Amino acid sequence: MTDYNPKLATWLKNEPSTDAGINNIQVPGKTETIIWQTRHREPSRYEQSLVEHLVAVFSIGIVELEPLVEAMNARGSRTESGERWSAESFQAEMARLGY
Repeated sequence: MTDYNPKLATWLKNEPSTDAGINNIQVPGKTETIIWQTRHREPSRYEQSLVEHLVAVFSIGIVELEPLVEAMNARGSRTESGERWSAESFQAEMARLGY
C-alpha cells in the first residue's frame, strides 16, 4: 500500500489531462484502495514537523493568528528557510501547502 496517491500528481497541472480515464477504470473486486487519496507525495520532514507543532498549539486552545504565530515561534517551529514565523509568512505558507 502506498503512502500517497501517485495518480494525483497528474492533476496538479493547470491543464486537463489528455489521458482521461486511461488505466483508471475500476473493475469490481480489483480496485486498489489508496489510504492517502489527497496527497501526491509523502510529506517532507519540514511538513511533518509543522503539523506536529500545529497540533500541539491547537490542542491548548490557540486558534487566532497572532497568538498561534507566537506559540509556534516559542515552540521552536520555523519556516522552511529557518526564519521565525510572522503572520504574513504563516498565511503564505498555509496557502502554498494548501495549493
